[in-house]
Amino acid sequence: MGDEHSLIPKDSFVFKLPKKSPLVLRTVVLLFVMVCTVYICSICLKQIGVVPSAGFLNVEVFERPCPEPNIQPWDIPYVHYPKPKTYSREECSCNPVRYFAILSMQRSGSGWFETLLNNHTNISSNGEIFSVKDRRANVSTIFETLDKVYNLDWLSSGSKNECTSAVGLKWMLNQGLMKNHEEIVEYFKTRGVSAIFLFRRNLLRRMISVLANSYDRDAKPLNGTHKSHVHSPKEAEILARYKPLINTSLLIPDLKQVQEMTSKALAYFNTTRHIFLYYEDVVKNRTKLDDVQEFLKVPKLDLKSRQVKIHHGPLSQHVQNWEEVQKTLKGTGFENFLLEDYRR
Repeated sequence: MGDEHSLIPKDSFVFKLPKKSPLVLRTVVLLFVMVCTVYICSICLKQIGVVPSAGFLNVEVFERPCPEPNIQPWDIPYVHYPKPKTYSREECSCNPVRYFAILSMQRSGSGWFETLLNNHTNISSNGEIFSVKDRRANVSTIFETLDKVYNLDWLSSGSKNECTSAVGLKWMLNQGLMKNHEEIVEYFKTRGVSAIFLFRRNLLRRMISVLANSYDRDAKPLNGTHKSHVHSPKEAEILARYKPLINTSLLIPDLKQVQEMTSKALAYFNTTRHIFLYYEDVVKNRTKLDDVQEFLKVPKLDLKSRQVKIHHGPLSQHVQNWEEVQKTLKGTGFENFLLEDYRR
């Protein structure tokens, strides 16, 4: 048969696909975008760690850092921002603080010197803390005490309510300082503590003061009370009436022992940031106090003390056996101690 006799027309085998609806396409695209958005958000939430815990949202709050003070790079280890446990520094929290320790010996003018420092609005020196034996029983108790002082948690008459810029204490060489010098030097370096050495040039005057103070501790001539320091000329006059008898056989060995201890202290703490002062120089020249204030990086003020000196004038007026003392020291390296080396 020919094609013209086919019973099924050719057009019957041609199929045309219907046109896709724009609405369907838009719906598919929208669903895809929504799925991707949910997935991306879940990943982001996991990365920033915002995870509910016990029904609360944990939000970490960061403190605003204090602006860096204008200091030299070498000075950075000596600038601190303590956070006391016993109170809040509030508006003073960004006020930098420097740590110091007055290293001295008994009857070397350290008490008078400390009152001058505490006369400054921004300096707090907390006294002879390690005179209490329990606080210097071992290195651990020493460090525990120092941490409390430098964290501004040690409250004493020297503590300030104002913005403290320098905080420290008075520390005698024989109060655990020399015995534990290696550990203490390391502590000073690690914590950024500066040392202020204060010694007496005339060791004979110091000896007389030590003997007189020892007598006063037992006799208590001031109405039955012992006072290492006085604030009136009348009290000073009463204490100066006592004239000690010096053991001349031990005089030179005792003076040598004090000299050696001073030299050792300087050698032990030589690697720490420090300043060295003689009591006599501070008495004669008050600009030495400007040097100390510069050392502690505090504003320079005219510092005053209420303390009154006990022993005035030549030493011959304050020793019972002065002629014997003169004879012992003549021709030795200590002969210059016999002279009146300063006035006040």
